[in-house]
Amino acid sequence: MRIGKVLGVGLVIVALIAGAAVTSVTAAQRSKMIQIKGSDTMVNLVQIMAEEFMAKNPNIPIAVLGGGSGTGIVGLINKTCDVANHSREIKKSEYEQMAAQNITPREFIIAVDGLSVIVNSKNPVKTLTMADVGAIYRGDIKNWKDVGGPDKAISLYGRQSNSGTYVFMQEFVLGNKNYSSEMKEMNGNAQIIEGVIKDEAGIGYVGVGYLFDASGKVRSDLKIVEINKEKGAPAFSPLDKKAVDSGDYPIARPLYQSTAGKPSPDVAKFLQFVTGPEGQKIVEKEGFFTIGSGHKAQNDKNLK
Repeated sequence: MRIGKVLGVGLVIVALIAGAAVTSVTAAQRSKMIQIKGSDTMVNLVQIMAEEFMAKNPNIPIAVLGGGSGTGIVGLINKTCDVANHSREIKKSEYEQMAAQNITPREFIIAVDGLSVIVNSKNPVKTLTMADVGAIYRGDIKNWKDVGGPDKAISLYGRQSNSGTYVFMQEFVLGNKNYSSEMKEMNGNAQIIEGVIKDEAGIGYVGVGYLFDASGKVRSDLKIVEINKEKGAPAFSPLDKKAVDSGDYPIARPLYQSTAGKPSPDVAKFLQFVTGPEGQKIVEKEGFFTIGSGHKAQNDKNLK
């Protein structure tokens, strides 16, 4: 699990050419470098994909930056990147900005994420409903005793507003209502995990790929909460691929890479790698879920 090895990296730049150092990248190579920007949930995954791709295609250098889904989509609009990583759908207002720039985006689903709710390992709470999670993050439920835990004020850890994960949670789990003003807005998944591990009253949400340690095993220093759709219904873990695929695990989402129109030949080659067998093997290895045949067919169509 290589994500575990690079936790804490909020901004990652990949500029390796077949193992060469950044300083050896020539100006000509830099000018044709594929620029990828966006989701912090996806940055480590895409960094690894870029490294593997460049090892086989040394003449196609790639730079990968984080900054959040909104940053990536703005980069596509402002033409400062070739590919936007985003963990939420493109907003209507962003489509309108693209239309004003004569940009017709092409969206590629490259993986599926079971967004994971985590608590401190000492917290006895094992399951929560979707409604519980929403109420906790809105600040409607403030004490763990109200959801079967200890008499202790809940300590909220979440993302900043430029994060696709922040927006996805707000729209999908909080019912489009505001987060509690008490929530600590962290820079990335790694900071949320670090906060929850140190805080016995903490709760956070992170991408499923961040639930593994450097050796690829599920982390033992935090608790992954099982989620059910409603009280009394079966609860499922985000680690259960079958439950994520079937929709039984309710907080799942596609992860996207988008381009401004038809991808260039080099970008198309990278996208084919990402959505093909080699890229999907990396997706699985890094703890996310692979795409199905329907998404693959749509991706192939978007490449043409």
